[in-house]
Amino acid sequence: MKKAASSKKAASSKSAASKATASKATASKAASASKSAAPKKPAAPKKPAAPKKATKAAPVKKAPAAKKVTIAPKKATARLKGTAPARTVVHPPGDESRTALVRRARRINRELAEVFPYAHPELDFENPFQLVVATVLSAQTTDLRVNQTTPSLFAKYPTPEDLAAANPEEVEEILRPCGFFRAKTKSVIGLSKALAEDFGGEVPGRLEDLVKLPGVGRKTAFVVLGNAFGRPGITVDTHFQRLVRRWRWTAETDPDKIEAAIGALFPKSDWTDLSHHVIWHGRRICHARKPACGACPIAPLCPAYGEGETDPEKAKKLLKYEKGGFPGQRLKPPQAYLDAGGTPAPPLGAG
Repeated sequence: MKKAASSKKAASSKSAASKATASKATASKAASASKSAAPKKPAAPKKPAAPKKATKAAPVKKAPAAKKVTIAPKKATARLKGTAPARTVVHPPGDESRTALVRRARRINRELAEVFPYAHPELDFENPFQLVVATVLSAQTTDLRVNQTTPSLFAKYPTPEDLAAANPEEVEEILRPCGFFRAKTKSVIGLSKALAEDFGGEVPGRLEDLVKLPGVGRKTAFVVLGNAFGRPGITVDTHFQRLVRRWRWTAETDPDKIEAAIGALFPKSDWTDLSHHVIWHGRRICHARKPACGACPIAPLCPAYGEGETDPEKAKKLLKYEKGGFPGQRLKPPQAYLDAGGTPAPPLGAG
């Protein structure tokens, strides 16, 4: 009985202890809940940071003004009639490879062929004899002056035999407008005698024979071979020499070396037309003293772009012959030239 009573007391004490623990947990939860429900105090505003002391800024160096970039029209053919958009010119490098040079040179020739599809020898002639005489007379004067002079000469002396037997003083009088008329009279009478005596009155079609005639050098010989006999040759006159150096095709100054250097850049079949294209460009656009760069069809390919007038409108005023709306050099030009807008040159004394 005592044992049962003691066990009952222990059980009741355990129950009371557990109830007390539970009540404490409940109270603790209630306290924490009341704390969370209580409003939080607003945080005190932060004081603004004191401004830093101003430091003197280092002076900014002005950048140098950018250099003006020379620009050239994109393509040339249309520029002769109007103004085309512009682009930066790509100059060939100083170490341009042989392959790059050949490609650039041939492209220039193709561009010029588009601009001057009617290019031809600018000396009036009807046969090889008239051409060789006219070419000899063209030294140190213009083709126009020769064309204005030769009609009287050939009317009076139509064959080599006639000119070989002519009175030098009468020939001098006819040739006076060409300049150096005494030396030229001696040359044309001398070559006429050589043709009559050594070649049966016919102009030979070989280079080695032509250069034996008085007053005939390689340049004259190639003019005759290319335009009277259809045999390719490069005519290295003053215009040709100036332009091929300006385009950096060669640095040579001797005509024979120039001929060899340029001939190596082109197939032989192109030589005669190439000569016409270069010479025509030199006479009409790429002048010695003031090139019309702003109206140039090959400006993007030219290392010397900018040496002349680059303003398109001002450059157009520098164009000569048919490009500038003026008469050509021949009194009797080919029909293709007339169809292209060219006009014949006036005869001697016509103004």
